[in-house]
Amino acid sequence: MISRFAPSTTGEAHPGTLLAGLLVWLDARARGGRAVLRLEDLDVTRTRAVWADQMIEACAWLGLAWDGVVVQSARRAAHEAALDVLAAHGRLYPCTCSRAARAGGRRAPDGSWAYDNVCRGRALPAGGWRASLDAIRVQLDDDRIELRDDGGLDLSQAPARELGDPVVRRRDGVIAYQLAVVVDDHDAGITDVIRGRDIAPSTATQVMLQRLLGLATPRYRHHFLLLEPGAGKLAKLHGSIPFSELRARHDGPGLCGVLAHAAGLASGAPCTPDELVAGFDWRRVPTRDRVARWTADGLVIDDAPA
Repeated sequence: MISRFAPSTTGEAHPGTLLAGLLVWLDARARGGRAVLRLEDLDVTRTRAVWADQMIEACAWLGLAWDGVVVQSARRAAHEAALDVLAAHGRLYPCTCSRAARAGGRRAPDGSWAYDNVCRGRALPAGGWRASLDAIRVQLDDDRIELRDDGGLDLSQAPARELGDPVVRRRDGVIAYQLAVVVDDHDAGITDVIRGRDIAPSTATQVMLQRLLGLATPRYRHHFLLLEPGAGKLAKLHGSIPFSELRARHDGPGLCGVLAHAAGLASGAPCTPDELVAGFDWRRVPTRDRVARWTADGLVIDDAPA
């Protein structure tokens, strides 16, 4: 059993990031498996090296020791090789459609604007996908994927119709998330993917890409999220409680205790990840999201599910 914690390095680590890392690590250790840290840094317009360094530091501070570290930007050759395979199968096409052009159209399961595959049938230029100045999409089969994750969450979807053919290389040359994650999981031998529920709508697309590339499909589990408080619709917790503030108010065992309590795994007293392994059980972990608040005493995660 090999799993991975794959945060994007587009900002400081925050409580939601560290909760995800803790759950990945505990699941692997409780099952006698391995867990690797993958720093997803492909988006050169948003990532910074200092945030990648801080992610490693934050994990160590919390008490998470990984069985390896993968830097996604160093894997360009593997991503391009996968694009070559898809091109050889006639699956790639250039797309001139912008995100703004889709606004106001049909909503996809992930809340974005769906793409209606309007550029399907366009041919790649003579030099192939590398010579294209447009974004590159992959034509998925129109089949429906029938799938449930290990927690019982229904992931079934016809991704080509419900979300649209995904971009696999952006207009600026950056390899897109959907392709990179599939290739990287396969090359690392990942057998189990543990991640936040916000990524669940992407799973069927990734499974379809695995099938097109002839790759095995790992087991999936999607856990609850930490949300920002607010009078309106709750938003996923992003950078509003950065690691620099967490570290100033908490020590590693203290924050581990807060996160473990929110996950139903401990009383809230300071603890280390190692101390949680023996009692780890997904049946104790809540399935509904929770609200994280920053107070004069530091991080508080509401007991009542959001």
